[in-house]
Amino acid sequence: MAKEEREKKMFVGVAWNCAAELKFLITALLFVCSLATVLQFLPSRFSFSSAADIRLCVSNVSAAVAAEAASPPQNPPPPHQQDEVLESGVIKRSFKPYGAAAYNFVLMSAYRGGLNTFAVMGLSSKPLHVFGKASYQCQWVPHNATASPAAAVAGIKILPDWGYGRVYTVVVVNCTFPSPIGHDGSGGKLLLLASTNGGGDRNLNLTDTVEALIEPPGSVNLSLYSSPPKYDYLYCGSSLYGNLSPERVREWLAYHVRLFGERSHFVIHDAGGIHAPVMEVLRPWIEKGYVTLHDIRDQERFDGYYHNQFLIVNDCLHRYRFDAKWMFFFDVDEFIFVPRKSTIKSVTDSLSDHTQFTIEQMTMSNKLCLSEDAGKSFRKWGFEKLVYRDVKRGIRRDRKYAVQPRNVFATGVHMSQNFAGKSTYKTEGRIKYYHYHGTISERREPCRQFLNATTTTVDGIPYVMDTTMRGVAPSVKRFELKMIGPRLQKTHQ
Repeated sequence: MAKEEREKKMFVGVAWNCAAELKFLITALLFVCSLATVLQFLPSRFSFSSAADIRLCVSNVSAAVAAEAASPPQNPPPPHQQDEVLESGVIKRSFKPYGAAAYNFVLMSAYRGGLNTFAVMGLSSKPLHVFGKASYQCQWVPHNATASPAAAVAGIKILPDWGYGRVYTVVVVNCTFPSPIGHDGSGGKLLLLASTNGGGDRNLNLTDTVEALIEPPGSVNLSLYSSPPKYDYLYCGSSLYGNLSPERVREWLAYHVRLFGERSHFVIHDAGGIHAPVMEVLRPWIEKGYVTLHDIRDQERFDGYYHNQFLIVNDCLHRYRFDAKWMFFFDVDEFIFVPRKSTIKSVTDSLSDHTQFTIEQMTMSNKLCLSEDAGKSFRKWGFEKLVYRDVKRGIRRDRKYAVQPRNVFATGVHMSQNFAGKSTYKTEGRIKYYHYHGTISERREPCRQFLNATTTTVDGIPYVMDTTMRGVAPSVKRFELKMIGPRLQKTHQ
């Protein structure tokens, strides 16, 4: 018992003899508690900072803090970047989102299509169009502030992609006014009013105003819409991505510049595939005016099918529709071929009364080569050494196509379904394309198996030897040397 008393006295002694700071803290705590107790009994009419006033002040401060926490500050949207031409000649494209979450509309581009018509290209939330009735109106606002804006007209929306399971779908909006717009050179801007019309919520209708196109005064050249096109043939390429083979790109370009001739142009879209060695292959042709490269890597922010290729080909269609008589759509592992007694001009001239024609596919093996090339296949071009064609029957093979773009309103990857005029699929014997699937995306020797047979079956697929493209290779190599010299001779896979 005496021991417990001694321990208690020892504890009290230690606590009382502690540091001065601890004594001050205990004294202050006792004072605050006493003050809080007294305030509870003060009358509300007490004139000097009454308890009610103090309680109200504390309540207001608490409410303000809670409101600030519940409503985060609204950051202003970042300024929209504009397209720009880099020193290398690459056209750096911009994408401008409007709305929130899955955006109501992501503007890529808008182009004038004549005196009174425009086309606007962009992405939109797929549910707004699949499950809702999203709509668009177009309005022209003159540059002159005293002039009255043109009456809004309904925009005709076209959904050219095939409804794959992605967040966004491609929308092409045709804005056609009843009379000429801005034809006097006064300038103005095209506004696109994008309305959700409920979307998933039928009681809610939000409208975003999209500044789709600005025309400075005097910037419109109306003769463009009636003049002969600058090119006979223009190639619109889909989105290029991945670790592409510089050698395969080199071969493809030399082959098609030779095929399409001096009045041709190639528009390449870089979605991440134009790394430094591929750029070295493109550069000679850019310098000679045959290639324009668009950097579209920014579109990866928006989840659309196959790197948004439906959006990209529609932008290309409308951007260059008055620059070319014929526009071709196919991939960089596909080679257009016409018989020896024909030319690309004789073929297109024979189809000039059609807006569109499709092209038959010749499916080539991407690994079967001739035994005579063993040990030296690395010296040969891809389409020179891959000589076995898939002849399996009863399967559907993709077709590619060409159009006369002035008659086309929207387009796709394998064909257009929105055009004026006729289309034909009966082009067998006149034009076809050889498809070397997968070779462009592999940076290694494609030959895996060497054969010495005219027919064979591999993995259940029958093949026949087809040396059509092999026979063209020497003349293509000579053409490349003549056009750009030996600068690409050391290009690697």
